[in-house]
Amino acid sequence: MATDATAESTETQTDAQAELEELRGQIDRMDSELIRLWKERAAVSQRIGQIRMANGGTRLVLNRERAILDKYGTALGADGTNIAMLILRAGRGPL
Repeated sequence: MATDATAESTETQTDAQAELEELRGQIDRMDSELIRLWKERAAVSQRIGQIRMANGGTRLVLNRERAILDKYGTALGADGTNIAMLILRAGRGPL
């Protein structure tokens, strides 16, 4: 009987390890996609700033930044606002 319990325990541990590896792989793929999107968004934002400034506009548009902060804050809470601040800074540079 103890042998059956030991075999089941080992099988459960093996299944758990396999699931952990799969889930970590999913996170790694998501992280890669987030990094790719972060860089793409920053490049687009920098281009918008270049166009705006070349046409006599300001470096940043406060009501646009506020809308982005609000969107992230509403969707993700306080952490969302912090994430949005970092995203905005990646595109326009520090204030």
